[in-house]
Amino acid sequence: MDVVVVGAGPAGMVAAARAAALDARVTLVTRDEFGGMAANDGPVPVRTLAYAARLLRGTAQLGRYGIRIGTASLDYGQLLRRAREITDDVREHAAFRGEIDRLGVTVHERTGLARFADPHTIETESGLRLHADRIILCAGGVSRRLTVPGGELTATHSDAWSLTDVPRSMIVVGAGMTGVQIASIFQTFGSQVSLFQKGPRILPTEDAEVSVAVAAGFRASGMAVREGFGAIESFEKSSGGIRMTVSKDGVREVVEASLCVSAIGWVADAERLNLDAAGVERNARGYVSVDTYLRTSAPHVFAAGDITGRWMLVPQAAHDGWVAATNAVRGPTRSLDEGVSPIGGFSEPEYARVGVTEAVARSTHDVVAATVHFHETTRTIIDGRTDGFCKLLVDRASHLILGCHVVGERAVEIVQVTAIAMSGGMRVEELARLPLSFPTYTGILGRAAYRISEQLGLEAGAWSQLEDGS
Repeated sequence: MDVVVVGAGPAGMVAAARAAALDARVTLVTRDEFGGMAANDGPVPVRTLAYAARLLRGTAQLGRYGIRIGTASLDYGQLLRRAREITDDVREHAAFRGEIDRLGVTVHERTGLARFADPHTIETESGLRLHADRIILCAGGVSRRLTVPGGELTATHSDAWSLTDVPRSMIVVGAGMTGVQIASIFQTFGSQVSLFQKGPRILPTEDAEVSVAVAAGFRASGMAVREGFGAIESFEKSSGGIRMTVSKDGVREVVEASLCVSAIGWVADAERLNLDAAGVERNARGYVSVDTYLRTSAPHVFAAGDITGRWMLVPQAAHDGWVAATNAVRGPTRSLDEGVSPIGGFSEPEYARVGVTEAVARSTHDVVAATVHFHETTRTIIDGRTDGFCKLLVDRASHLILGCHVVGERAVEIVQVTAIAMSGGMRVEELARLPLSFPTYTGILGRAAYRISEQLGLEAGAWSQLEDGS
């Protein structure tokens, strides 16, 4: 069986490897370089900037621990060079390339745009013409653009790589995961950032307490956070960069900055695939429609990753690539299993979650909740990172974990442990009894489990009593 995979991001890489492992003859085509947006323009380089911001913030604490150095400063050009080094290294060593080559996948990079010539043929701008029995679309997505007058004057996160210096001031429109990370990074780098969110709170898909805590942390850093600001009327060039006009309840306001970054969402990169030629349909939101087997309206065409609009996250895209390839080669045998999906953002403060929010949990379960604040735990006090909390939600009847929401240092790592416990069906008292190393950030989770176990009248074990100071 011949399989063509379009796109070499996380979904495409895994799909190609899986199909090849099932003995298909696989060709992988990518418009740009291997690794897709994740390795070249998304999580990898953005996380590099976030790490630099973390290092810069850390210098403020050195004096408290008796370490004397000069005033830290940022060389943005050097940081971008380091980001490119890391991106190249990841693409070469960590982005599945070795596995792809070992399995005999034919890889075509920098092919330009790919499109359907007919239902079973993909052609590229570079002149390739590939016939296949099965085609898997993993072409990813692109930033959604603002459609107001002057919207073309705004930048996206991708434009960070073309900056020669940190802008003096920055407007960020949209306070989801991407907008929040960009705002946090550049605030630390020295920009005066104004974060605008049309809805009533930033991070609208997170637990309400998480949104409040992250917004409070941003404001404490000097960032202007504007929630429920109204509507954007227009953008225009100004002597200092860009001018944004907003209005609310008939009152107009003008905000100026050196740069405006739009982070209002992500849309499928499907406009130029010529999907009609293959009979592949899109839904009302513009994403490729798929069933539970990730099969499109054309039974020989499958899709995975951002192009389907499901999760827009690297781990989930990779999993979907595996499912799509399995079904493309073997037939519809593996349906989607949403399972447990931890999510987090590397802002300052860091935040993460797994499972449902407290509001959703209480609408369907009898919930027992416990919150441990970072100012009351040993490791956070040692590290001087006492802002934040860990909130655990448990079903009273089954003792199973429904959700975990963390704000603060190592939030993402704490939530990964919770996800493992949830996937294993671990009851809260079993988690509380684990003798986790002391003092650790993971111990904060154990402390929350201990408190819930106490509320349920369960024996939680000696370790948790030690950590909780009982």
